[in-house]
This record gives sequence, structure tokens and C-alpha cells, in this order.
Amino acid sequence: MVKKFDSNKQRQLRHRRVRGKISGTPACPRLCVFRSNKHIYAQIIDDTNGVTLCSASTLEKEFSGTTGDIPAARKVGSAVAGKAKEKGIEKVVFDRGGYIYHGRVKALAEGARDSGLKF
Repeated sequence: MVKKFDSNKQRQLRHRRVRGKISGTPACPRLCVFRSNKHIYAQIIDDTNGVTLCSASTLEKEFSGTTGDIPAARKVGSAVAGKAKEKGIEKVVFDRGGYIYHGRVKALAEGARDSGLKF
């Protein structure tokens, strides 16, 4: 019997493994990335209190038009970094969500770094 490879299940296993090692604190929250085929989402999360401090995604009005490409991911990274700066957050831990650090995930991280977040 041929078994079908489930890439999302493998990603979730990688994500659980990474989440066992990193955690967001009030001093250094976690920048979490989720990527779908059409959109990309980023959240800054304080895991000790279980609170999302700020978020940005390509579903917002300012991202009308192209949503699933690398320039849009870079804009989401700079948008979430701007919202974090408003709340006084300068340093975060990057959680790539089990995805390879390549393409849209890398562009989001570089956009956040260019806007002043440190990780």
C-alpha cells in the first residue's frame, strides 16, 4: 500500500519541536509566522500571559492587490514591526512556524529587521 505524504503534518511536527525550545516572555515576545497559499500572517505573542500583543497580515486593507508574494510578505514584516514599536517592543524571538527559512518567511523576517525589530 502506498502512503500519501502529508507535508502539513510534517510541518506541524517541526513546529511543535521548535515550540518546545522557544517561548515568548513579556521582555522578549515571540514573532510567530503562518503562511497559507494566498496570505501570510504574523503575530507577536507573550506566551507567559497567553496574549497576542499585535498582529499583521495580508488580509488588512492596506495590502489590497498582491497578497501571496515576497514583496507583500516584506510589507507584513515591516507592518508588524511598526505596530510592535508603538507598543514599546524592540526585541523578539522568531518562530518560523515549522516552515523553511526561505522565500516569504525570510522576506517577512527581513522586513521586520529592516523596520527595527531585533532577533
